[in-house]
Amino acid sequence: MTTPAPHFYGLGAEFSSASSLMTAAEKVRDSGFRKWDVYSPFPIHGMDAAMGFSRSRVSFFSLIGGITGLTTAFILIYYTSALNYPLIVQGKPYFALEPSMPVFFELTVLLTAFGTIIGLLLLTLMPRLHHPVFNWDRFKRVSDDGFFIVLEAADPRFEKGASRRFLEELGGSHITEIFQDAEPQPHPARAEAQGHA
Repeated sequence: MTTPAPHFYGLGAEFSSASSLMTAAEKVRDSGFRKWDVYSPFPIHGMDAAMGFSRSRVSFFSLIGGITGLTTAFILIYYTSALNYPLIVQGKPYFALEPSMPVFFELTVLLTAFGTIIGLLLLTLMPRLHHPVFNWDRFKRVSDDGFFIVLEAADPRFEKGASRRFLEELGGSHITEIFQDAEPQPHPARAEAQGHA
């Protein structure tokens, strides 16, 4: 049985510092690339603007969740207390705003939180247990002191030779071709343990 050839994902380059990564990101953005990403061991203030990101759309999902929660609470309370089982309690009308406020608040906040989490997961394509950059041995430094840019081959502006020269001009080092394996590679510690077995 032959193993399928790995699919080419893109080119990765390592940078020496957060400031050099920021400068490189601005130049990649200005050159017209759309499918690329930066990786660093900590959040870099201003990187969103350097990458050309617009305002996050997660807030739209939060708004939809909040509206859904408030509407659900209103319908639930009105239907049960004024239509399905009308009952006068302490002289209040069948539907009173004051005792309904805690339910309005709780359901609005609850579904806003759900909308935020769902929107975040959808927009970031998470959970993703394996990413092609995990196949790049130097990428392990990203959790310590590594700063990386990866240009995806799916980008219309991507051309292997020209993109490699572009990353070199930006000051990138250890420029590497990254492949999407047919099957995810095991964790390095697990692979090492299997090798000793």
